[in-house]
Amino acid sequence: MEDSLGRNISIEPLNLDAFAPFGDVLEAEGDPDKLINQGFCGRYHDRAMLDFGPRGRAGISLFKAEPRQLPYMLEMVERHPDGSQAFIPMSQHDWLVIVAPDRDGIPGRPRAFRASPGQGVNFYRGTWHGVLTPLHAPGLFAVVDRIGTTTNLEEHWFDRPIQIG
Repeated sequence: MEDSLGRNISIEPLNLDAFAPFGDVLEAEGDPDKLINQGFCGRYHDRAMLDFGPRGRAGISLFKAEPRQLPYMLEMVERHPDGSQAFIPMSQHDWLVIVAPDRDGIPGRPRAFRASPGQGVNFYRGTWHGVLTPLHAPGLFAVVDRIGTTTNLEEHWFDRPIQIG
Protein backbone atom coordinates (compact mmCIF):
# COMPACT_ATOMS: atom_id res chain seq x y z
CA MET A 1 0.00 0.00 0.00
CA GLU A 2 2.79 2.44 0.81
CA ASP A 3 4.20 2.26 -2.72
CA SER A 4 0.88 3.37 -4.24
CA LEU A 5 0.84 6.48 -2.04
CA GLY A 6 3.78 8.09 -3.74
CA ARG A 7 6.44 9.92 -1.78
CA ASN A 8 6.02 13.35 -3.42
CA ILE A 9 2.69 15.16 -3.67
CA SER A 10 2.19 18.36 -5.67
CA ILE A 11 0.02 21.16 -4.31
CA GLU A 12 -3.17 21.99 -6.23
CA PRO A 13 -5.19 25.19 -5.91
CA LEU A 14 -8.23 24.70 -3.68
CA ASN A 15 -11.49 24.73 -5.65
CA LEU A 16 -15.03 23.43 -5.22
CA ASP A 17 -14.87 20.65 -7.82
CA ALA A 18 -11.53 19.12 -6.83
CA PHE A 19 -12.34 19.23 -3.11
CA ALA A 20 -15.95 17.97 -3.43
CA PRO A 21 -15.23 14.32 -2.44
CA PHE A 22 -13.71 15.49 0.85
CA GLY A 23 -15.88 18.39 1.94
CA ASP A 24 -16.99 21.94 1.30
CA VAL A 25 -14.92 24.96 0.28
CA LEU A 26 -16.00 28.01 2.25
CA GLU A 27 -15.52 31.27 0.38
CA ALA A 28 -17.35 34.46 -0.49
CA GLU A 29 -16.81 34.44 -4.26
CA GLY A 30 -19.24 35.46 -6.97
CA ASP A 31 -22.61 37.00 -6.30
CA PRO A 32 -24.03 36.55 -2.80
CA ASP A 33 -27.23 34.58 -2.30
CA LYS A 34 -28.88 37.70 -0.94
CA LEU A 35 -28.15 41.19 0.28
CA ILE A 36 -28.86 41.97 3.94
CA ASN A 37 -28.22 44.77 6.42
CA GLN A 38 -29.83 47.47 4.30
CA GLY A 39 -27.98 46.22 1.22
CA PHE A 40 -24.49 46.66 2.70
CA CYS A 41 -23.74 42.97 3.29
CA GLY A 42 -23.73 39.99 0.95
CA ARG A 43 -24.86 36.74 2.55
CA TYR A 44 -23.36 33.52 1.16
CA HIS A 45 -25.93 31.22 2.69
CA ASP A 46 -25.58 27.67 4.09
CA ARG A 47 -22.19 26.81 2.54
CA ALA A 48 -21.31 23.69 4.55
CA MET A 49 -22.86 20.31 5.32
CA LEU A 50 -22.22 20.41 9.06
CA ASP A 51 -22.73 17.03 10.74
CA PHE A 52 -22.51 16.55 14.50
CA GLY A 53 -23.85 13.00 14.59
CA PRO A 54 -26.10 11.50 17.22
CA ARG A 55 -25.50 12.80 20.75
CA GLY A 56 -23.19 15.54 19.45
CA ARG A 57 -23.58 19.29 19.35
CA ALA A 58 -21.93 22.13 17.47
CA GLY A 59 -18.97 23.79 19.09
CA ILE A 60 -16.77 26.70 18.04
CA SER A 61 -13.13 26.55 19.09
CA LEU A 62 -10.13 28.68 18.24
CA PHE A 63 -6.94 26.98 17.07
CA LYS A 64 -3.58 28.77 16.97
CA ALA A 65 -1.09 26.65 15.02
CA GLU A 66 2.58 27.22 14.32
CA PRO A 67 3.31 27.93 10.64
CA ARG A 68 4.88 25.14 8.60
CA GLN A 69 7.41 25.39 5.78
CA LEU A 70 7.34 23.91 2.29
CA PRO A 71 8.28 21.32 1.40
CA TYR A 72 6.17 19.83 4.18
CA MET A 73 6.73 16.28 5.38
CA LEU A 74 3.39 14.55 5.97
CA GLU A 75 3.76 11.88 8.64
CA MET A 76 0.17 11.26 9.64
CA VAL A 77 -3.45 11.97 8.83
CA GLU A 78 -6.51 11.84 11.03
CA ARG A 79 -10.27 11.62 10.72
CA HIS A 80 -13.32 12.24 12.83
CA PRO A 81 -15.85 9.39 12.50
CA ASP A 82 -18.60 11.11 14.52
CA GLY A 83 -18.81 14.52 12.86
CA SER A 84 -17.64 17.10 10.36
CA GLN A 85 -14.95 19.69 11.07
CA ALA A 86 -14.78 23.19 9.55
CA PHE A 87 -11.66 25.38 9.52
CA ILE A 88 -12.17 29.11 8.95
CA PRO A 89 -8.97 31.21 8.84
CA MET A 90 -9.00 34.38 10.91
CA SER A 91 -6.24 36.06 8.89
CA GLN A 92 -5.74 36.73 5.18
CA HIS A 93 -3.01 34.19 4.39
CA ASP A 94 -2.82 31.10 2.23
CA TRP A 95 -2.61 27.75 3.99
CA LEU A 96 -2.23 24.06 3.19
CA VAL A 97 -5.14 21.58 3.19
CA ILE A 98 -4.25 17.88 2.97
CA VAL A 99 -6.84 15.13 2.47
CA ALA A 100 -6.89 11.48 1.44
CA PRO A 101 -9.63 9.17 0.21
CA ASP A 102 -10.63 6.25 2.41
CA ARG A 103 -9.47 2.86 1.11
CA ASP A 104 -11.10 0.16 3.26
CA GLY A 105 -10.46 1.98 6.53
CA ILE A 106 -7.03 3.42 5.76
CA PRO A 107 -6.06 6.53 3.80
CA GLY A 108 -5.31 6.28 0.09
CA ARG A 109 -3.00 8.60 -1.84
CA PRO A 110 -3.10 12.06 -0.21
CA ARG A 111 -3.92 15.24 -2.08
CA ALA A 112 -2.69 18.68 -1.08
CA PHE A 113 -4.48 21.96 -1.78
CA ARG A 114 -3.35 25.53 -1.27
CA ALA A 115 -6.22 27.53 0.20
CA SER A 116 -6.12 31.16 -0.88
CA PRO A 117 -6.61 33.99 1.61
CA GLY A 118 -10.25 33.99 2.67
CA GLN A 119 -10.89 30.30 1.88
CA GLY A 120 -11.96 27.85 4.56
CA VAL A 121 -12.95 24.19 4.41
CA ASN A 122 -15.41 21.84 6.03
CA PHE A 123 -14.24 18.21 6.12
CA TYR A 124 -17.08 15.71 5.85
CA ARG A 125 -17.48 13.17 8.65
CA GLY A 126 -14.84 10.44 8.32
CA THR A 127 -12.58 12.32 5.86
CA TRP A 128 -8.87 11.60 6.29
CA HIS A 129 -7.03 14.91 6.56
CA GLY A 130 -3.70 16.34 7.63
CA VAL A 131 -3.27 18.45 10.72
CA LEU A 132 -3.90 22.20 10.58
CA THR A 133 -1.10 23.52 8.36
CA PRO A 134 -0.84 27.31 8.18
CA LEU A 135 1.99 28.66 6.05
CA HIS A 136 2.15 32.05 7.82
CA ALA A 137 1.77 33.39 11.35
CA PRO A 138 -0.46 33.86 13.27
CA GLY A 139 -2.06 30.53 12.18
CA LEU A 140 -5.34 31.48 13.88
CA PHE A 141 -8.51 29.60 12.84
CA ALA A 142 -12.09 29.31 14.03
CA VAL A 143 -13.06 25.64 14.07
CA VAL A 144 -16.66 24.44 14.04
CA ASP A 145 -16.90 20.79 14.98
CA ARG A 146 -18.59 18.15 17.08
CA ILE A 147 -18.59 18.35 20.84
CA GLY A 148 -19.58 15.08 22.51
CA THR A 149 -18.47 12.29 24.80
CA THR A 150 -17.02 9.96 22.12
CA THR A 151 -13.35 10.03 21.19
CA ASN A 152 -14.12 11.09 17.57
CA LEU A 153 -10.50 10.82 16.46
CA GLU A 154 -8.61 8.19 14.47
CA GLU A 155 -4.98 8.66 13.41
CA HIS A 156 -2.98 6.91 10.71
CA TRP A 157 0.81 7.20 10.73
CA PHE A 158 2.57 6.49 7.44
CA ASP A 159 5.51 4.07 7.35
CA ARG A 160 7.56 6.82 5.69
CA PRO A 161 6.86 10.56 5.45
CA ILE A 162 5.37 11.94 2.23
CA GLN A 163 6.86 15.18 0.87
CA ILE A 164 4.36 17.86 -0.10
CA GLY A 165 5.31 20.81 -2.27
